[in-house]
Amino acid sequence: MRILGELPDSPNESDQRIRSVVTIGAYDGVHLGHQAVIAQVRDRARDFGCDSVVVTFDKHPAAVVRPESAPKLLTDIEQKLELLAATGVDTTFIVAFTEEQAHEDPADFVRRVLVRGLGARLVVVGEDFHFGYQRMGNVTMLGELGRKYNFDVAPIHLVSRFDGVNEPVSSTAIRRALVAGQVEIATQMLGRPFETRGVVVDGDKRGSQIGFPTANIEVPNEMILPLDGVYAGHCTRSDGSRYRCAINLGHRPTFIEHSDHSILEAHLIDFAGNLYGEKLRVTFEHFLRSEQKFENLDALKNQLGTDIAQARSVMR
Repeated sequence: MRILGELPDSPNESDQRIRSVVTIGAYDGVHLGHQAVIAQVRDRARDFGCDSVVVTFDKHPAAVVRPESAPKLLTDIEQKLELLAATGVDTTFIVAFTEEQAHEDPADFVRRVLVRGLGARLVVVGEDFHFGYQRMGNVTMLGELGRKYNFDVAPIHLVSRFDGVNEPVSSTAIRRALVAGQVEIATQMLGRPFETRGVVVDGDKRGSQIGFPTANIEVPNEMILPLDGVYAGHCTRSDGSRYRCAINLGHRPTFIEHSDHSILEAHLIDFAGNLYGEKLRVTFEHFLRSEQKFENLDALKNQLGTDIAQARSVMR
């Protein structure tokens, strides 16, 4: 996949050459709905004999437009580009989303990016697509601009979560499932287990002291995490080695009376070694139990042993 940070040299607007089939969006999560749109883009690009292009943003637009209520991210830019590459799209163009970009008129965006920059022949978007200043642009406007600038628009229906359920797959629905601890439902909508990434930092080493060492993983504040609790999943190291793990996410009420943020700790099953400073990838695949406060250390140790045994079993 080719990644563009700037638009290619602009062709003349009257140039009728077929250059690209394009889709536009935040693409946070690159979930099954996104994948369906991109599959259409690839198929139509192949039919036309031109490039397939995803136009996305370096940050979620809401982080600039309404930072006080911007959603937590499912994927950072690194993971998003990896997932987009896996779809087989030819090119991803990353728009630097700034205050100036947020105030760009929808028609100006279409002329600058789709017409002059990418020479779009066809634009494929979800039926609820909005763009431009105050989200004034929509599929109807895009169709009108397409007739003016000689490109077609193909809106497609949103993908349902799974058979028998009509709720559309969306980044919002996935976030809602995660904050409810429903990681299995998030997996169905993403088409893969939810994954977060972070660097292993120093902790209080209580896990090692009681016989259950954990990696204390620092996740950037803008990234979403599931509901506090204990999960089973996998942990992948920077060298590609992969381990089953028991994951504790929460405020550690047994040791800390009041904590202002959740701490992510992962016990890598059948692993011994030093992980400090290493960036790990952790998947949340099964919810095991809610976070709880224990009366004493022995009760906690017994429960941790049970959690790890359960994680070992369900991840088999």
